[in-house]
Amino acid sequence: MSSITVFKGSASGKVVQHKATTILEPQGKQVLIEVTHSGICGTDEHYRKQDMVLGHEGVGIIRAVGPSVKTLKKGDRVGWGYCHGSCGSCRECDRGQQLYCDERQLYGSTNLDQGSFSTHAMWDDEFVFGIPDAISSEEAAPLMCAGAAVYSGLKSGNIGWNSRVGILGFGGLGHLALQFAAKMGCEVVVLSHSSSKEKDARSLGASEFHTLSSIDSDKFKPVDCLLLSGAQQPDWNKVVPLVRRGGSIMAMTVDMSELNVPYMLLVMNAIAIRGSLPTPPVLHREMLDFAAFHGIRPIVQSFPFTEEGINEALERLGKGEIRYRAVVARA
Repeated sequence: MSSITVFKGSASGKVVQHKATTILEPQGKQVLIEVTHSGICGTDEHYRKQDMVLGHEGVGIIRAVGPSVKTLKKGDRVGWGYCHGSCGSCRECDRGQQLYCDERQLYGSTNLDQGSFSTHAMWDDEFVFGIPDAISSEEAAPLMCAGAAVYSGLKSGNIGWNSRVGILGFGGLGHLALQFAAKMGCEVVVLSHSSSKEKDARSLGASEFHTLSSIDSDKFKPVDCLLLSGAQQPDWNKVVPLVRRGGSIMAMTVDMSELNVPYMLLVMNAIAIRGSLPTPPVLHREMLDFAAFHGIRPIVQSFPFTEEGINEALERLGKGEIRYRAVVARA
């Protein structure tokens, strides 16, 4: 048995520390991870009032492995993200699309007694990923969900080196989407509510920068693929005309409101809107290798891995004061 400390949501919305929790030694393909860093994601805000261990951008060191683990070992530096498991034998799993599995295990719906806001966590080795040496643990944490989400969106959007890619919302997701798309050779256009972010966007590889309030769709060269990476749904009447005929919109924004899109704009321009989940395991590993090789790194603000530090980071995230990803780290 291993004693652990976890940080859970509560009815008040405050993250609360719980001590003296125990977990069993790893069995089968499980690995026990001592968590050193955790990213803080906008999705965590949606579960602040739930009685569950929060966090899903974990990075740490493997302290024990189950007898069936073959590719990981004690002492490895690893991370995990939004999806924790799947059945492993259905059509979707066989195709490497574990996030489409009917028995998928996702943050917020399964394994509620574990999360990255914790001293330890135990997961199936298939959903645990080695961190390349070139990426620090602090930088790796946001890649576990934010990096995986935008990489998946770009892959699903079928972009190529000659694609014109739009990034709508330049924050925690957007600043990573920009870097990945630029390193894939794309012409990248950033669309933001704030002109104050233009310098950052251009320094990370943006070919163009536009504020949504001043953009003229009649003069704007349409994009092939538009990634929605902001905190809420956009004004669809303004956004759809920014996409070329036959283009696509990849929806990554977590927004619980109804989708209300001008139907004929989609039909007459053959524009596809597609929901996008983070990467399955094989693409997650590819994403980390791509980020390591091309020097893609999140811009982070670090906070103590304590009850106070986590709550401060979440409060500042809710107020839009984080540029661009928050990470809690152990001393």
